[in-house]
Amino acid sequence: MRAVDKAYAAIKDGIVAGRFALGSRITEQDVVAAAGVSRTPAREALRRLQAEGLVELTPNQGAVVIDWTPADTDEIFDLRAVLESYGAARAASLATPAQLTVLQSLATQQQREAHDRRDGHLERIASLNSRFHYQLQEASASPRLCRILAALLDASLIMKTFSHYTPDDLERSAAHHLELVEALEKNDAEWAASVMRSHVLAAKRSLGRK
Repeated sequence: MRAVDKAYAAIKDGIVAGRFALGSRITEQDVVAAAGVSRTPAREALRRLQAEGLVELTPNQGAVVIDWTPADTDEIFDLRAVLESYGAARAASLATPAQLTVLQSLATQQQREAHDRRDGHLERIASLNSRFHYQLQEASASPRLCRILAALLDASLIMKTFSHYTPDDLERSAAHHLELVEALEKNDAEWAASVMRSHVLAAKRSLGRK
């Protein structure tokens, strides 16, 4: 792995995991310490994170992790509703049997976690959900769409969406994933797009209750 990629991954993972809190400052030295790289790749990693909308750079002061306003949050989920619906529609005709098998497995595991709600279930659901959405975008066979959506999906992870969900919300989200897989298996693009739009907008409403 290149040094800049290592630095980028270390800081991005730290932001997603909450080790770098929203609104906190990240200096080049922080990146050097976290990733074990020199200052040049550290600087490039911060620039890449700025391009993805995860941090804001200030000359000679390092970076600040973006802390989204309610308006920012609404826009992120509105964009996801449009773009992920398009991706789901594409996947309805392009997903491979292997990809459908993975999606079915992830959705089934998420449903089980949402129903049982054992200790640590929110963290496991968040991971399963993220893997499902990334796998679905891979199934859309659109590298451009995957690149555009990456930052939006990362933002949703950082917001820790599932910490705002009720038990009914968790069950509903898992049911949406299972229905999406069924729509893909039926090659029904309109159905898949409709379910995805409802799924993302329901998540937006759940965040609005925080």
